[in-house]
Amino acid sequence: MEVWFNPSCSKSRTARDELTGAGVEVTLRRYLDEPPTEAELRDVLAALRLQPWDVTRMSEPLARELGLRDLPRDADAWVRVLVEHPRLIQRPIVLSGDGRAWVARDGGTLAEVLAAARG
Repeated sequence: MEVWFNPSCSKSRTARDELTGAGVEVTLRRYLDEPPTEAELRDVLAALRLQPWDVTRMSEPLARELGLRDLPRDADAWVRVLVEHPRLIQRPIVLSGDGRAWVARDGGTLAEVLAAARG
């Protein structure tokens, strides 16, 4: 499984630790250092069945600076903003090899990811 990972984020570290502790092979993608392309982000959003504003960290000061609350709900524009400013992407995002994806911020979602990893 691939985890879009921010080492300074406790939720990212928890996801990593839970997955590796369960014996799941994990690839950590430090998405701040290696931001997703527009195509990658679109693929992840499709797997999540979410819109880009659904995975945007609106509480970040940068979101306020960019005026995202007032940005029209145009998916293309939002994807461009997230690719340009990856720290606005909600974390951690976990991707499985079979095309499923989760925003694994809570215990229930992590349990779902672990169950999927076990098959």
